[in-house]
Amino acid sequence: MVRPGLCLLLLLAVLTACRPSSPTPSPAPSPLAPGTIVGVVRDAEGPVAGATVRVQATDNKTTTTADGSFVLGLTTTTPVSVTAWAEGYFVGWISAVSGAGPVTITLKPYYTTDNPDYAWFSMEGAEGSRSCSHCMPAYEEWVEDAHSQSAVNPRFLTMYNGTDVDGNRSPPARYVYNRNYGFFPVRPDPDEPYYGPGYRLDFPNTAGNCATCHVPAAAAYPGRAYSVDPNQVSGIEAEGVFCEFCHKIGDVILDPATGLPYPNRPGVLSLRLYRPGEGQQLFFGNFDDVTRRVSYLPLEEESSFCAPCHFGVFWDTLVYNSFGEWLDSPYSDPETGRTCQDCHMPIAGYDYFVFPEKGGLRRDPNRIFSHRMPGASDEAFLQNAVAMTATAWLEEGTLVVEVSITNDRTGHYVPTGSPLRHLILTVQAIDGQGQALPQQGGPTVPEWGGPQAGQPGKAFAKVLETLWTEISPTSAYWNPTRVLSDNRLAPFATDVSTYTFDAPEEGLVRVEVTLLYRRAFARLMEQKGWDVPDIVMEEQGLEVVRP
Repeated sequence: MVRPGLCLLLLLAVLTACRPSSPTPSPAPSPLAPGTIVGVVRDAEGPVAGATVRVQATDNKTTTTADGSFVLGLTTTTPVSVTAWAEGYFVGWISAVSGAGPVTITLKPYYTTDNPDYAWFSMEGAEGSRSCSHCMPAYEEWVEDAHSQSAVNPRFLTMYNGTDVDGNRSPPARYVYNRNYGFFPVRPDPDEPYYGPGYRLDFPNTAGNCATCHVPAAAAYPGRAYSVDPNQVSGIEAEGVFCEFCHKIGDVILDPATGLPYPNRPGVLSLRLYRPGEGQQLFFGNFDDVTRRVSYLPLEEESSFCAPCHFGVFWDTLVYNSFGEWLDSPYSDPETGRTCQDCHMPIAGYDYFVFPEKGGLRRDPNRIFSHRMPGASDEAFLQNAVAMTATAWLEEGTLVVEVSITNDRTGHYVPTGSPLRHLILTVQAIDGQGQALPQQGGPTVPEWGGPQAGQPGKAFAKVLETLWTEISPTSAYWNPTRVLSDNRLAPFATDVSTYTFDAPEEGLVRVEVTLLYRRAFARLMEQKGWDVPDIVMEEQGLEVVRP
């Protein structure tokens, strides 16, 4: 399972991944057999056992023994760069020639502190993540990724503020008093203009914890996790989940009893950052042979890297749980499964992560991964998520249609993440004159299904209901809620539904089956003014002839 973590840009490089400089001096050479480099890896205290030693940018590697020594075979007599890495150290390196004397690679431990006052990296006159664009092709991929928009996404901000896209604001939440319960919320006044829910309508005097995932750089300052107003951020903080932020993550804090984040530690509260102090610098990445201020972090290749922001509990209700859904599925099997990165960070299609003209090395293209991270807005991605089959037949004057949907290609529930997302399945039977056949039996799309409400079909959703107002489906999951229903498709689960229609006395009947992906409830999109078209995930047409 090798893929970089939820990282955004391999910021290893401007900085890091180019060709080495200032190598560790070699000891005086003594003749050895051609085709071999021998040496030792050490730090200031002595030999380092278990270090990975590699001919840079190749698969030619070995591991140091208990005394720090290594033997590395070569098929060339020209000088090569040999790198060494061990956990807790920067990558070290030396230039060596086969058959020369023993070499020594000295490793330097990286700092283990975090400086919250660190000014995020910039270079060549560029501020923020644009600094990475000079050297790294992954920058343009990240720009297209939803993580780059997490702080400024209009759907996020209108839900946070209780406004529509034009800035119209819903009235504040209404409360009534009961001597048994005190003050409690009631439904919005139907006679007042309403532009959908908003966190700040319900909690006007607090900022909430939204920034811990949507604006992590601002929320990562001590004491600010619950006080960042996303409307007030600027500069690199407004870039959301940006390049350097991910490449400063050195650890993820999970509950060992569950393997999940702690419910009261969303986003940055479950991350350990390594922001440098004066004269320091460190970037984590998914290569163990990138020199200068870099260390390899296997965590970037693991699904747990994604966990802190893809798991969310509000008022003891598990609201979104993509990481936990993966963890409970066969996809989490370390031998046969797939990581989040395997699907969401596919092979990029080129063989460098730093432009060659900037000193980047040619590498195995199967180890260079895209930072575009397709997901809920990617049509091709969604059309490769589930399998749908439909069959239709006549049975004693009745048309019977059976639809089977299997989550056969997705490592979490479909849909997953935000409970606003849902699927709409519709089944239409049309006679030779173009008229819809009356439905006899089978499910219908629920009343919240927008234009498809009441049609033959069904919806797949996690439906929440607010406890006090009993609004469902609710999008205001920051309030106390309960799970009213959840019929989403778990990994490898199959849903089968059957529909019956009055069949015509004779002639052709066309059956059209369509599975739509909708990113928010139709009524909510209307209130907010969101223009987010449905995505057709699957569709199938059938014909049945009654003689």
